[in-house]
Amino acid sequence: MARLVYTLYDLGFVEYPEWTTEANRMGCFTGVFNASLYADLIIAISNYSRQHFLEVFPHYPAERVVVVYPASRFSAPSDLTRPPHLPPLQPHSFWLHVGTLEPRKNHQRLLQAYARLKAHLGQSMPLVLVGGQGWLMDDFAQTLEGLGVQQDVIHLGYIDDTALQWLYQYCFAFVFPSLFEGFGLPVLEAMSLGAPVIASAVTSVPEITGAAGVLVDPQQEEAIYGAMLQLATDPQFCASLRHQARQQAAKFSWSATAQTVLNCYQEVLTHPRKTDYPARSMQ
Repeated sequence: MARLVYTLYDLGFVEYPEWTTEANRMGCFTGVFNASLYADLIIAISNYSRQHFLEVFPHYPAERVVVVYPASRFSAPSDLTRPPHLPPLQPHSFWLHVGTLEPRKNHQRLLQAYARLKAHLGQSMPLVLVGGQGWLMDDFAQTLEGLGVQQDVIHLGYIDDTALQWLYQYCFAFVFPSLFEGFGLPVLEAMSLGAPVIASAVTSVPEITGAAGVLVDPQQEEAIYGAMLQLATDPQFCASLRHQARQQAAKFSWSATAQTVLNCYQEVLTHPRKTDYPARSMQ
């Protein structure tokens, strides 16, 4: 008899419904609710997502939710030349953020911190944003203008993997103050290519960075600004983060992920189906 294995990314649409559209929220909730009823095994991409799922759906057997981390698509830095379709950026002379333009990614506070850094230092390296247009960010251009950084922020939208690797590898630092993540793959990708990382100290992100990144409260623009200022004025600290980032990222690999997933699929065949499993009593 066939088994159903469901991969869970996050429950951000439950925690913060105001960050998405109603159609997206309902579609996502229906899928994960059905998984809680019928899935024989659930693979969560972080410990945080696993725990969050069990809190929202306590009827599901905890022993049938396993954590399998993703990995970076990039293995190691390489000798790349800047792709010609990228702006004329100089290596190690720009800040980088990768993520869809949506409220969850916290662009507002990132831009405020960046504008403050520029004002404090009297000048600033460009801030490069990679990612497509999401939702609820129609005032993005007005935000840039209001902060006076429209000439300093470069929004590239979607780019190919070669361009993305160059940006990760040659950014001065990667800044990712997201408010909520099921995993936070851009953080791991940046670290795998040796980028110093400033990231959120919430949800799943600390599972990725370990002690190899600067973790900040994403709700506090002051904290984001302070971390950026520290990196901008302490080259030795920056160099140390580059080294630590590669070491931490090496703990994640797609080969290990694939083997773990295969083991999960093989093991689930030895279990009774979820629909035949004794229901957990509700407390």
